[in-house]
Amino acid sequence: MTHVEKRAWIRLVVAVLGYTAYVVAVLRGADGGPLPDVPYTAALLWTVGGAIVVSIVAEIGMAIAIPRASRVVDVRDREIERLGEYTGQAFVVIGALAAMLMSVAGWDHFWIANAVYLCFVLSAVLGGITKIVVYRRSLPEW
Repeated sequence: MTHVEKRAWIRLVVAVLGYTAYVVAVLRGADGGPLPDVPYTAALLWTVGGAIVVSIVAEIGMAIAIPRASRVVDVRDREIERLGEYTGQAFVVIGALAAMLMSVAGWDHFWIANAVYLCFVLSAVLGGITKIVVYRRSLPEW
């Protein structure tokens, strides 16, 4: 498994766990009440920041645990990275469009922020899955 593929696994797992922690925090905060009344901002910022920190620490830990692992990035690695990023970016666009439409329609900030966050997570998950699948199989030939 290449260094780049390990990084894709780390980022995929961290994205899923971070978002799961956020959803749990928001649902606990709701305590049966309406979701837009939940003070979600701190949970959102902490889980996003925490996911970034955990991802960085995990990548550093991986580098320390396997110091002799090759970090050479070849053409295939760059193509897989590009394909995964392009695939995941679709959800970033969907999130931006959804946020714009929700804002124009006058939706509560809670729903707008959560739609954007969900789309960022879906982007990371779809991009990560794409990279992992392509590493396990092969690059598509167009």
